[in-house]
Amino acid sequence: MLSAFLGTYEPKLDDKGRLILPAKLRDQLGAELVLTRGQERCIFVFSAPEFERMYSELRKAPLTSKQARDFTRVILSGADVQTPDKQGRISIAANLRDYANLGRDLVVIGTGSRVEIWDAQAWHNYLPDAEETFSNTGEEIVPGLF
Repeated sequence: MLSAFLGTYEPKLDDKGRLILPAKLRDQLGAELVLTRGQERCIFVFSAPEFERMYSELRKAPLTSKQARDFTRVILSGADVQTPDKQGRISIAANLRDYANLGRDLVVIGTGSRVEIWDAQAWHNYLPDAEETFSNTGEEIVPGLF
């Protein structure tokens, strides 16, 4: 079974700041997940085991590195552990909703080891530039990929 998170979904945020996770992603994420600030003003969503793996790697960064301290502070101070309810809903904390400028319309994407939650308009603004970079990239990121 493929373990990578894949796909694009367009759910809605309800009035209470809750999101129904797409069933395919929910099944892969498991019973406990971690939401935190992501790069480009989205929200990263990790399964608990993947968050633990990422945190284990993060702990290896030297405390003497300001860049490492900044990264650690931003990603961990915004973290929130969630357990989806029976309908598959999770609550997105107000600080994370504000950080990602989430409106009612969302885009939820699988990005391999994690899920990302975007405001729909922000995603649609971001994607054309990212697709341009994508079309000019490949060998630089993963030699021998194509």
